[in-house]
Amino acid sequence: MNIRKDLERLEEEILSPFAAKASQSKGRLRPEPECPLRTCFQRDRDRIIHSKAFRRLKHKTQVFLSPGGDHYRTRLTHTLEVAQIARAMARALRLNEDLTEAIALGHDLGHTPFGHAGETVLDELHPEGFRHYEQSLRVVDFLEKDGKGLNLTHEVREGILKHSKGKGPILPEDTGELAQTLEGQLVRVADIIAYLNHDLDDALRGGVIREGEIPSSCKKVFGERHSERINTMVRSLVLTTLKFDDGRLHLEEHVVEAMEQLRDFLFEKVYEAPVVHDEFRKAKKILRELYVYFLENDIPWEKETIYPPDSRHRMVCDFLAGMTDRYALTLYEKLFIPRPWIA
Repeated sequence: MNIRKDLERLEEEILSPFAAKASQSKGRLRPEPECPLRTCFQRDRDRIIHSKAFRRLKHKTQVFLSPGGDHYRTRLTHTLEVAQIARAMARALRLNEDLTEAIALGHDLGHTPFGHAGETVLDELHPEGFRHYEQSLRVVDFLEKDGKGLNLTHEVREGILKHSKGKGPILPEDTGELAQTLEGQLVRVADIIAYLNHDLDDALRGGVIREGEIPSSCKKVFGERHSERINTMVRSLVLTTLKFDDGRLHLEEHVVEAMEQLRDFLFEKVYEAPVVHDEFRKAKKILRELYVYFLENDIPWEKETIYPPDSRHRMVCDFLAGMTDRYALTLYEKLFIPRPWIA
C-alpha cells in the first residue's frame, strides 16, 4: 500500500486544471526518497512547522513592538491568519491546499526582529542589502539544520521568494514578478488580505486610530466588522476568479480600489504614525549597534562554524535577522547597559 500515490491520484481527479499537482513537482534541491504517506508538499509543510525559525515567529513584531497585551498579532499569528485565508481560497478554487499552506507558513521565516524597521536597518548595513523574502528562502535553503536547510520543493521555495508586494499592485498585470503557481500567487494576495485586516484591528485596539477615521468608502465596500471585511475580499477573489476561469487570479475593480485605499490609510495613520514610528526608531538603534559590535566580536551562535572565513557581514546579518524581539533587547542590555555594582 502506498498512500502517497493514492493522494496524488486523488489530486489529479479533483483539483482544477490550473492547480499544481504534487506528482508533477519540479523536485527538490537535493533528490531524496519519497514518503509513502505524504505528498512532497505535505512534507514541506511539516518541515516548516517543525523548524526553529517557525517557532521564533511567536516573539517577532508584526506592527506593535513587543506588545504587552495578549491579543495583539505577532509574526506567528499573522502567518497563521495568512495560511487560513489562503487555504480557504485554495479550497474554493480547487487549488492545491497543501502547497498553498506550505508557502503561507514559510513566507515570513526570514523576517527580522522589530518588523520592517529591522529590515530597513539590515538593508542599510549589509553590503548586499537585505530583503526579508530573500532571507526567508535563505532560512529554508541554508540556515535551518546547520547549513543543510529543509530541502523544500521548487514550488514552495519559489512561492516563498515571490510572496512580497510592498506598495505595488495587488494583482499586477506583469505576471513575471509573480510565482509560477496559482498557489504561490494566492498566498501573496492572502498576505495582503490578512495584514490589511488584522493591522487595522490591532490599531483600533491600541488606540492608534478610531473607528470613525476609517475611510467611509472602505466601510461601504467592506462593511463595518473585521469578519465582514475579510469575507468581502475573499468572496470577491474566489467568485471573480471562477467567473473568468482563465488560469489567473481576479478581483472586482471596486474591491481592489478599496483595498488600495485602506492600505494607504494604514501607512499614513498606523505604520508611519509617530506613536509607532518613534518606537521603531529606538529599535533601529538597537540593531544598528548590535550589527557594528558583532562585526568585531565573537557571536554567541552555534551556526558560526558553517560560514567560510570571508563572510563576516553575511554571518552577522543572518544572526540578527533570526533574533526575536526579546532576544535582541536582552542581548543589547547585556552588552551596552551598565549593571549596578553589587558588593
